[in-house]
Amino acid sequence: MTEIEVKIRVDDIKAVREKILGLGAVVARERHLEENVLFDFDPPALRPARRALRLRIAGRRATLTFKGEPQKSRSFKVREEFETQVRDPKETRRILKALGLKEGFAYRKHRTVLRKSRLTICLDETAAGDFLELEGERHEITRFARALGFGRADFITRSYVEMLGERAGSGAAG
Repeated sequence: MTEIEVKIRVDDIKAVREKILGLGAVVARERHLEENVLFDFDPPALRPARRALRLRIAGRRATLTFKGEPQKSRSFKVREEFETQVRDPKETRRILKALGLKEGFAYRKHRTVLRKSRLTICLDETAAGDFLELEGERHEITRFARALGFGRADFITRSYVEMLGERAGSGAAG
């Protein structure tokens, strides 16, 4: 599947949530904690190729995701993505390690998931700040962002891993 998304930095996540609900979106999953762990080989092979293998744990749910190299796009993050639910995250970790993968970068965030038609809308609270993430077709993302008062100049295509890594590299606490 091809994933198309953007992030937008927000100052007041509660106000943005109210605007989103006012535009007819519905809450698909209330605020919850997500733990994300990236895996790579030693020496690293995925990260230098701008690919990622992530295990995400959110309560009793766990998802294993492979993300391909980002495709060229000025305003959107576009990449191949494959994911599957995993029943036992501890056993999944053991399998990945047995295949020679090592746990790498890990981060946590609080996420609220909303939906409007085929658009997935996430409100993310991270150590790098608060963000609105929009995933869907380019025209749906642009139209919804515009309805919220944002334009393409507000679109961020960097990953949380990149932003959190930059933050940690600047001497800020992790």
